[in-house]
Amino acid sequence: MNIESPDPLAETEATNWRPAPPSHAERGDAIPDVVGPAPPVRRRVLLPVLLFLATAFSCFWVGATHWSPQEPWEDVLMDGNLLPVRQAMAVHWRQGVTYTLCLLAILLTHEMGHFIATLVHRIPASFPFFIPLPFLSPIGTMGAVIGMDSLRADRRQLFDIGIAGPLAGLLVALPVLYIGVSRLDLTTPPAGPYALDLPLGIRYLADYLHPPGYARGSLVATSQLNPYFMAGWVGLLITGLNMIPVSQLDGGHIAYTLFGRRAHWLSRFVVFGAIAYMVATRQFTWILMVAIIFLIGIRHPPTRNDQIPLGRTRTVLGYVSLVIPLFCFAPRLIVFRF
Repeated sequence: MNIESPDPLAETEATNWRPAPPSHAERGDAIPDVVGPAPPVRRRVLLPVLLFLATAFSCFWVGATHWSPQEPWEDVLMDGNLLPVRQAMAVHWRQGVTYTLCLLAILLTHEMGHFIATLVHRIPASFPFFIPLPFLSPIGTMGAVIGMDSLRADRRQLFDIGIAGPLAGLLVALPVLYIGVSRLDLTTPPAGPYALDLPLGIRYLADYLHPPGYARGSLVATSQLNPYFMAGWVGLLITGLNMIPVSQLDGGHIAYTLFGRRAHWLSRFVVFGAIAYMVATRQFTWILMVAIIFLIGIRHPPTRNDQIPLGRTRTVLGYVSLVIPLFCFAPRLIVFRF
């Protein structure tokens, strides 16, 4: 995901973004080229490196605990027993390493797709800022963001930058997922605190590979997971979430370049539709994502020039890319077992 920010080298948090003056944005006019040539880029290095290492450890930990990172710490908090933590590190470290390498390869390729596109178009951008999520989540990370100067990219450049990340990430996620699905064994008794629902993309792949015990509508329990499958599942999830046509997500960039200001109505429809779905089905696993979208804002800022045509190839690719979320995550996402 790339978040547009007036100063991407200093801040990348979406909450720091301020909309451009409405006189140009509301009319859909090109923003006057008053910013001049791009200054020499001095990117922050230490913080991205530290966050990457923290995310790597976070992913390793959830993989080593078989994607139940809270369980070993329950004994620590209850009676100070560190044995489960040591056992997870010593016995399942290979699983943790495999999961970490696969997932970070997917995420890093995704972010490098964005970053290389900014270099090609000479748009100032930061290095990726990875987001660790230790001890709280079975996936270990919330992905990564790249800060980008919102006033220097025109419509066509923004499209290229937005689409490059998801396409690059899928090139790694799909082979990893293929290995993971081929190694599933759903004949083993399901156990664990939760089970994963399967999106359409994984269902089609499972129909083709037909791992032992698989049937339409199958869930994958915690005990049945393998590191390749989990990394591929998470990779598809993050790709699908990024491709939702909302705000400054990758899908939001693409929707804005396709529809202009009309994309704001699409964004509102998607967000409030998601809220209605959560209330109607009591599936509140999406509440964090909806909260993040409200924090970064539903509307998309204007580009430097909204009038530049995308061309037929980009337009067709853009429309096709908007269906990516349908194949990348399931409505129930995670089914908890109590």
